[in-house]
Amino acid sequence: MSRRVVITAGAAGIGLVLAERFMGLGDRVAICDVDPDAVEAFRTAYPNAIAQVADVTSEAEMAVFLGDVEATWSGADVVCANAGTGGPAGRIEELDYNAWQGCIAANLHGAFLTCRWAARVMRAQGSGAIILTTSTAGIAGYPLRSPYAAAKWALVGLTKTLAMELGPVGVRVNAVAPGAVEGERMDRVVAMEAKAGGVSEAEVRDAYVKGVSLRAWVSASDIADMVAFLASPQASKISGQVMAVDGHTETLAP
Repeated sequence: MSRRVVITAGAAGIGLVLAERFMGLGDRVAICDVDPDAVEAFRTAYPNAIAQVADVTSEAEMAVFLGDVEATWSGADVVCANAGTGGPAGRIEELDYNAWQGCIAANLHGAFLTCRWAARVMRAQGSGAIILTTSTAGIAGYPLRSPYAAAKWALVGLTKTLAMELGPVGVRVNAVAPGAVEGERMDRVVAMEAKAGGVSEAEVRDAYVKGVSLRAWVSASDIADMVAFLASPQASKISGQVMAVDGHTETLAP
């Protein structure tokens, strides 16, 4: 049976790979993204999917997107609270407060708005799976990236709390914690961290690899493998867990 899958930040990066994975499994997909060009490209590529421009930090914009999903589908079976941003890099005494707030909002407040809606509709239907995208930074800490780490740690707490709240009505809640994921986003992160730390980008990349037991980066497809599993019947007794897909991060310290 075709599932109803909602993915935030689903028009690019990990979110796009998640959307393509679920559609490949025969599921119906609804995505939102803050990038109008990416959303338009998604609509062109996948005209049968729901795709809207929405900022996950805006209660009004999310109400429109999620309201349209609910009006069309009358609920959802899988909700991926995937949206987030890397935020600023630097020692905490050097960070701008507005940049801190923006990072917390995109990663945490957006997940709150998404999960609040998912909890309501899934409680009513008595089933569903919610999957949040946190990070190994939300497990280990992350020097020079304190707002990002703080937000991702908060998502771990949100995951475990919602698993407790919703488990009795048959709704599972888990989180996936990516490590360093190949792609344009990490290219930008590496450049930002190199500048903040006064080192070369090659040194930053080398530190990431050396800090992982498998000595390798992960791909967005690796993340999609785990999310698809967590949403599947094979994970029917898995809830309240944070599943790291990172090659085993030993340290994020440079």
